[in-house]
Formats: sequence, C-alpha cells, structure tokens
Amino acid sequence: MCGGGFAPPKRCQIFPGLCPAAWGAAPITLGVVTEGHRPSDIRRHCHGVAGPIPSLVQQQAKTKIGILISGRGSNMLALAGAVDEGRIPGAEIALVVSDYPNAAGLDLARERGLKIVAIEREGRSREEHDRAIVTALKDHGVEIVCLAGYMRLLSCVFIEAYRNRILNIHPSLLPAFPGLDAQRQALKQGVKWTGCTVHLVDESLDGGPIIAQKIVPVLEDDTEETLSARILEQEHKLYAEALTLVVSGNYEIAGRRVLRKQ
Repeated sequence: MCGGGFAPPKRCQIFPGLCPAAWGAAPITLGVVTEGHRPSDIRRHCHGVAGPIPSLVQQQAKTKIGILISGRGSNMLALAGAVDEGRIPGAEIALVVSDYPNAAGLDLARERGLKIVAIEREGRSREEHDRAIVTALKDHGVEIVCLAGYMRLLSCVFIEAYRNRILNIHPSLLPAFPGLDAQRQALKQGVKWTGCTVHLVDESLDGGPIIAQKIVPVLEDDTEETLSARILEQEHKLYAEALTLVVSGNYEIAGRRVLRKQ
C-alpha cells in the first residue's frame, strides 16, 4: 500500500474466514474504490456473473425498548435476558427508568450494562412526572415501553405520547381481578385457574387490549406467596413472547382485541 500502488487481488481469491462455500455464495473479486467512483460501482466478476457485491452482514436498525420499574425488576431482567439470547429479534433495551432512586432493579440493570435513570415522583404532579419520563425515553430513542412492576398509573400525557406502544403485565387472567393483590383476589374467590396477561395500556385500569395470556392452576394448598411465585415464572416467559409480537409488527388492533396478521 505504501509506494508502488495497490495490486489487484487475484481472480476469485479466497481470504481467511471468508470462504464462499461456507455460506453458499459465489467467489468474489475484491476491489478498491478509486477517485471519482462510488462503493456501489464495485461489481463482482467471477464465473461470468456480474452484479453488486452482496453484503455479508445486513445491519438493520433495532427497535428500542424502554422499561419502567418500581422495585426489584424481575420482569425487566427476564426481558433483558431474552433480548441478549436473541429471543426477541430486532429489539434492544435502550433505557430502564424507575420512580424510586433506591429501587433494587436499578442496580441489577446497571450490572447488566443497561442505561438507567431514576426520576422521583415526589414534589411533582402525575402529569409533570410523566412528562419527565417521556422526555428521558424520547432522548434515548425509545419506541416501545414495557411496564415491569411499575406501581404508578400513567396519565393521559404518557399514554398519548406512546399510544398503543405501552405494554403491561398483570398477574391474573384479565379482565378478572384487575388492580392490586390479584393473587389474593383469586384465592378469595376460590377460582381453580388464574394466570397472567400482557396487554396494551390505555386510560382504563388494566383494561387495554389483551396481547397474550398464560394459564396457571390454583392448587388446593396454595398461599398467596406460592401462587404468586408460579404466576411470576410464567410472566417471565409470556412477556418476552408478547414483546416479540409487538416488535415484529405482525399484529393489528381490532377494538379490544389484538390479532395476529395472517
């Protein structure tokens, strides 16, 4: 490269780690873009085939996810793990937000290398607090919001900013047992089956369109703690499945229903 110019590579030369047979492509000739030409002007000429050089790795922008927590963030960690393992294709966690600076989930998110921010609610109206959170999410390019144990109702300010792009998970088979203490409600009513629900958030209490549900049996010797633990295990699986669908865009909203596109 220094001195006498650049000798063109041999026809169909194979470089270490770039064996065309490994990925079924034709051998290529590598070229250099000279002054006055564009990279797209490089063409492959091997075995008589001419055309643009195919990209070995197609880079595609990922959908940025924001997660809101108030406590330990177990569902946040489950979603982060699913993203890391490639079980939510095309997604990345852009920001974790908590309304409590001392929330245990913030430390866990930091340990995973996730960006975090605490936005305290004290001294602010719900609308002011939500505007601050929305600003932080927008600053990080967040497109979809997941509530993961976030214990404050959202105002219209937040909902309008992310209409039909806010997901929540609830420990019951909605519309049964909305609100707090859903497991206690299930035991009190003597139901034989309960579960968990991922739904889109609207102005109602746990009443937005349902994306996905999982069923959990209520055992005769269940306590609130044992039932909660078994539901939580299913929550960790269900949230990743529901978010995968939303990120894919392969769905439509029909009234109160979320339907997979055929």
